[in-house]
Amino acid sequence: MVLQPTTSPQQWHALGQSEVRALLRTTDQGLSVEEARTRLLDLGPNEIQERPPDRWYQVLLRQFRSPMILFLLAAAVITLFLHEWFDSFVILLTLLLNASLGFWQERKAEHDVKALRQLTVAEATVVRSGTAERIAARELVAGDLVRLESGDKVPADLRLTDVHDLQINESMLTGEVLPVLKSTGPHPEDTDLSDRLNMAYSGTLVASGRASGTVVATALDTELGAIAQSVQVKAQKTPLQKLTDRLEKYIAVVVIAVAALISVVSVPLGTTASEAFRNAVALIVSALPEALPIVFTVTLGVGVSRMAKHRAVIRNLPSVETLGSTDIIGSDKTGTLTINRMTVEKLWTPDGQELDVTRLPGDGSALSATQRRSLRTGALSNEAEPRAGTDQEFGLVGDAVDVAMAAAGLRTGAVSAGERETGPVAANAYEPEKKYSQAMFRTADGHVLHVKGAPETILDFCSSMDTPEGPVPLDGEMIQQASQELGGRGLRVIATASVEVPAAEYGESLDEPRGLTFTGLQGMMDPPREGVKQAIADCQSAGIRVMMITGDHPGTAEAIGRRLGLRSRLGPLTGAEMARLDDSELRGRLRDTSIAARMSPQDKLRIVQVLQEAENIVAITGDGVNDAPALRAAAVGIAMGKSGTDVARESADLVLADDNFVTIVEAVRQGRVTFASIRKATHFLLANGLAAMLAVALNTFSDLPLIFLPAMLIFMNVITNGIQDIALGFERGEGDELRQPPRSQSEGILGRTMLIRTLVTGTWMGLGTLLVYNLAQDAGFALDHARTLALITMVMFNFFNVFNSRAERVSLFRLNPFGNPLLLISSFAALLLQWGAMSWEVSAELIGLAPLSAAEWLFCTAVGATVMVLVEVEKLIRQIVARRSPTDSEKG
Repeated sequence: MVLQPTTSPQQWHALGQSEVRALLRTTDQGLSVEEARTRLLDLGPNEIQERPPDRWYQVLLRQFRSPMILFLLAAAVITLFLHEWFDSFVILLTLLLNASLGFWQERKAEHDVKALRQLTVAEATVVRSGTAERIAARELVAGDLVRLESGDKVPADLRLTDVHDLQINESMLTGEVLPVLKSTGPHPEDTDLSDRLNMAYSGTLVASGRASGTVVATALDTELGAIAQSVQVKAQKTPLQKLTDRLEKYIAVVVIAVAALISVVSVPLGTTASEAFRNAVALIVSALPEALPIVFTVTLGVGVSRMAKHRAVIRNLPSVETLGSTDIIGSDKTGTLTINRMTVEKLWTPDGQELDVTRLPGDGSALSATQRRSLRTGALSNEAEPRAGTDQEFGLVGDAVDVAMAAAGLRTGAVSAGERETGPVAANAYEPEKKYSQAMFRTADGHVLHVKGAPETILDFCSSMDTPEGPVPLDGEMIQQASQELGGRGLRVIATASVEVPAAEYGESLDEPRGLTFTGLQGMMDPPREGVKQAIADCQSAGIRVMMITGDHPGTAEAIGRRLGLRSRLGPLTGAEMARLDDSELRGRLRDTSIAARMSPQDKLRIVQVLQEAENIVAITGDGVNDAPALRAAAVGIAMGKSGTDVARESADLVLADDNFVTIVEAVRQGRVTFASIRKATHFLLANGLAAMLAVALNTFSDLPLIFLPAMLIFMNVITNGIQDIALGFERGEGDELRQPPRSQSEGILGRTMLIRTLVTGTWMGLGTLLVYNLAQDAGFALDHARTLALITMVMFNFFNVFNSRAERVSLFRLNPFGNPLLLISSFAALLLQWGAMSWEVSAELIGLAPLSAAEWLFCTAVGATVMVLVEVEKLIRQIVARRSPTDSEKG
């Protein structure tokens, strides 16, 4: 019989243990072996099936989805039927190059690592028919009784039935850096996931203690499984992909319509139908910027390479540009803005001194006797121990508080590793009910008892407090005020105390301590990463709003937010508050806060969706499994490469190899440089295409012979545009990228400024070329000579316009002329090839060229240079207008 639970996984925490067993038809001795086998057949294995990667041919076919590529394919087929082999070769070569680049990039980005499988534990201890045995975790079924011990990964979602000092690290789900102390009693149905103390969730880690629990969910029914399913939602197109699709459709329709019109009009004027069709195809190939997809791919690839040098690894090519367009970055706190490690930051001693522990030298020279005693107590009444393979400070593992206090003692020189390794002669571990731990160490004169714990508990054990002059009567009120002040800064406060015990008074066991001398308060937290505050300020100056979205406690999140310059006018938004708001109300609340705390994975996902519905381009950073749905849904998902989980990395578009939020700032700048390069190359290609189309169209309606032969248009398109458009993708920027606001989503690839510049320069170049052709005809030049003059004029226009395209805002003459050597070399190489084609009789006859004198070359160069003057004047006018009306310029 198939097991049909009558309650959802989200409600198991609200039920008593007997109700859970009744619903799952199990007992306190677990399932029988036969029943477990039957359920495994009915319900399937406890494993998350991964979505298979796309086949190679699917990736290849994806490269031909562009409207412009489809139009070019049609043009290639038509030219093949017409036996125009040269035209067909050029078109097909362009298509093949673009498809190869895109195919290689996508295949390179596929990871062989199976993230969700790595998070699945291999084995588990299960009790069946009253007997404990180790089995493969994939064989667990709902109703099984599972035992947990320190160091285990939880193999399925469990309703805990018996716990002994069980603490579970749930940071991968909740963002909480501290382990959660578990219990067994039921909770209200609306309890947040992070507060369900009677549950243990699949994939989390047992930090200490032991427990038993009943399996209530396996595979995709677990919290981890729900996240895995949401991660596999199909990603939406990026803003650049949407803009590109729209631009390509518009260009293709306009070019083909103009070519068809010219073809139809030219027949009544004496051109044969076949010749008119050939001219139309040639014009389409010349005016249609078929190199645009290649430019996009190469430019994005250059951005990928540059980001990789700054430790930012791009997994999804269009995300290079999208990051530059981002206007909101929603960052996880734990492990992203912070170092994901509790650290003792402040030490307060009864003499009123407060010490920044993180800045002390390691030789102990800066410590007073009282400070040393407090740090020693924290490090010695401590169960943290070294273990190879951990990245924690000093290689320590254990309770987060113990690790922090042990590391503080070792880092400051207050205690040595040898002293800790010697171990106490007696010790009592920390117990939540008692709220303290103690350890007795032997000394030359007897023993010293070290005690640490909650300040209010430790104060009850003390009769004096330590000062440089020696012990003095205890001032409990002063100590409590100091504790509250440290706690108000978001620090977790632990008190320390000690007492010397004569050898004659020491017994074999430790009773509740009495007569202690209070030595200090240690304030700790998971601190911000170095440089993050400045990185956030840089983002804000670039017009990017930074939000903290975390599963951690609101007080902790707000304390970290204050230190990083993040403010919330109405306080942090919590998951509980968010549940009461509809999308419109939530959108308004998000405008008033930069901190969201106690967020579940679904909450984070909803925030991303609400912000994106408000036309924001959202980037989300994170490192845990709980971040994966939001990483997948955001325009750009940014995962931590070192400390992040595999699920987070597989869900992200960008991985920070150094786990440094600071890297995002440089990635944003490179993203903006990348889009600017795409914009500049688009301007160059469209201006050239417009010039050619305008010259041919106006010439068609005159009584003059055809200005360009089809071979001329094809040759000019290949040689003149050639690699220069691609070379524009290697521009390094104008230097002011982070002083510009994010690009509006309503703005096209060109933007208003570059669109006007494209229309003006394209028209100027087209009319200038036509004017030279008319002058040559009026002067009585031979037809091929006049056509060559027109062609070289167009070539020189393009030569100077490609250098115009290097800068959108600043003058060309302020840029380093050797800043883009590829552009410099390719531009002069194109001129050399043009001259060679004219000089070699075979190519000259094939294309229809005639040789030009040096004076004619100079004349064409002078005419072509006018486009540079035109653009420089336009930039100067814009700068003057911007200085006179700074508000308008900022808006633009």
